[in-house]
Amino acid sequence: MRDRTVLLLAVVAIVSLTGSIALLAVTGPTDPRPNRADTASVSVSDGSAGRFERLHAAGVTGSNVSVGIVDPTGFDTESETIAGQVSETRSFGGGSVDDTREAHGTATAAVVSRTAPDAALYLARVDSVNSYRQAVDWLVREDVDVIVAPVSFYGQPGDGTGPVARSATRAAERGSVFVAPAGNLAQSHWSGQYTTETVQNRTIDFTNRSRQNYIRGGTEITVWLSWDRGHADEEYTVELYRTNGTDSRLVARSQPYRGDDVPNERIVADVRPGDYYLVIRGPASPTGARLRLVSPTHDLQHTSARNSIVAPGTAREVITVGAYNSRVERLEPFSSRGPTVDGRTGVDIVAPDRQFAAAAPDGFVGSSAAVPYVGGTAALMLEANESLSPRETERLLEQTTRDVGRPRLDNETGHGAVRPVHAVRSAQNRTDG
Repeated sequence: MRDRTVLLLAVVAIVSLTGSIALLAVTGPTDPRPNRADTASVSVSDGSAGRFERLHAAGVTGSNVSVGIVDPTGFDTESETIAGQVSETRSFGGGSVDDTREAHGTATAAVVSRTAPDAALYLARVDSVNSYRQAVDWLVREDVDVIVAPVSFYGQPGDGTGPVARSATRAAERGSVFVAPAGNLAQSHWSGQYTTETVQNRTIDFTNRSRQNYIRGGTEITVWLSWDRGHADEEYTVELYRTNGTDSRLVARSQPYRGDDVPNERIVADVRPGDYYLVIRGPASPTGARLRLVSPTHDLQHTSARNSIVAPGTAREVITVGAYNSRVERLEPFSSRGPTVDGRTGVDIVAPDRQFAAAAPDGFVGSSAAVPYVGGTAALMLEANESLSPRETERLLEQTTRDVGRPRLDNETGHGAVRPVHAVRSAQNRTDG
């Protein structure tokens, strides 16, 4: 059983609204260990919040900077934390943008507010690939400086060519700093090729001749299977079985997803407690197709953390953020890893995901929580130097990180952990120069 709860919009009744979008906010047990200040960054004792307070005291608060937030849960626009900063709201697709029932969107906006308290907020609620693209286009038309998108779309290509990633890339090319999560799939992602070495009787071997991939977690199961566009005309299927150790019974078979133009299928099922496993079937002859299996609700028995970045984090020109637990100084075990399928590092930087956990009643942890931390930092940088382009902003964030991985640039932590004070000072120095 997972030690964290995944708040997922692509299950149960909500699946009819959300299509392929699923929210990657995770909560977990409270860590009793105290925050550890980044002494290499600033000499304060109260962690990341103190670092931002130092910038605010110096007059850097995000003034004259706009931040757009794209979220599938809506926002409590009357919340004391964000109400004074909300400039405009818009709902794309179903559901009201004003929603006090779900905390994710409000928590995201709250982290931006606490890091950049004078930034103007543009809030957009989405429920599908199409509405997400509409929301991003709206924010670009509004000339929003920073777009924070703590959402993840499954079944999308891992090389940045899908509609979700392309929308993010276009936004960055048009002048908006775009910040996206790496995802939380390192323990629930598998990828492999459909070749002579891996296929027996039209069934994929996940590893070591094992054609069954057991899943661990609750009874609301969502699974996505996707493959590369070059094999779009081929048919692949993932099947869900229940087993008692002796006998197995087919419970569900994936169906094609029609909400985008990507070759993919999915299973969304409510099941009874018990033991379940997945099987992937395909054409009679090996094709060489690269398959990708993910479950936003369950850990998998056979996994491959590599290439587990999800869209829009797979996009080119965006800042892709992994989740880093600064309390114990390590990458969160669930934080998705690169490289992207086309060989890019995947993760650009990592950021603390537990510093503002209290932003949501049940906690706010995961790569979704790390994204607004970086988005708020970017807003402060743009106030310090309004001439920065998205690419320059990303480069300064990367150049001022603290090294937390080996080698200096790796597929797990990218360039390292973001340091807000250093990043803002670097932006200021560009102006002074």
